[in-house]
Amino acid sequence: MTLRIETRDAIRILTLDRPAVRNAVDPALAQALFDAARAAEADAEVGAVILTGAGGHFCAGFDLRAVAEAGDWIAACAIPPGWADPAAMPLPSPMGPARLWMTKPVIAAVEGHAVAGGLELALWADLRVAAAGAIFGVFCRRWGVPLIDGGTLRLPAVVGAGRAADLILTGRPVDAAEALAAGLANRVVPEGAALDGALDLARQLMRLPQAALRADLLSARMPPAELAARLAREWDSCAALAEGAAGAARFVAGAGRGGATDDGG
Repeated sequence: MTLRIETRDAIRILTLDRPAVRNAVDPALAQALFDAARAAEADAEVGAVILTGAGGHFCAGFDLRAVAEAGDWIAACAIPPGWADPAAMPLPSPMGPARLWMTKPVIAAVEGHAVAGGLELALWADLRVAAAGAIFGVFCRRWGVPLIDGGTLRLPAVVGAGRAADLILTGRPVDAAEALAAGLANRVVPEGAALDGALDLARQLMRLPQAALRADLLSARMPPAELAARLAREWDSCAALAEGAAGAARFVAGAGRGGATDDGG
């Protein structure tokens, strides 16, 4: 099983469990994440969702082995023409749930690396609790693989256009302290305590009146129709995937293995 699902105190915890590849997401895990997020949204007993990773890392992105070997998955995630309701999107995104319009707060509990598509998953969450050793970054830049799961839309909204351009264009690593200063992380906790910190935060949110909290949360997000339109335009960047496929092939062949950050897309 590559996704662990549990519920504590009405909080649904989704744990990516592919530690050998720093929880890089392959098509099977993306589908499981999509299904689990929809199930949490539909469950009236669930008040908040936490997304985290096993083995000391959040997520190293999309598994570049899957890009090289199963490119049809990416094409199969294309948004249907004219689709205008992300909440009812019938297909998962490449990383799984990034197009879903959740009405319940989602918190990312980040240990270790949240990079490339893993950064996009963290940005899908409303709040991010980062361990002191967490690393964020657009590491797919080095392989020519584009951000195609909402990251180019959500990152500027979270950290501002200038900081987002810096991270997107350079692909440099961002530690927890910088992430907190930039607003990318909402809380920083000691290493190993990200999940506990996220649970504490979720419990705080759930003690508040929920109707107003959820209404304001939805109002603060990008309007669904606009998000759908912008995601559709973002998908046009998939022309760059030819270059990305070549980079993925280099990765699969062993390039970049000397660096501790090259285990996923």
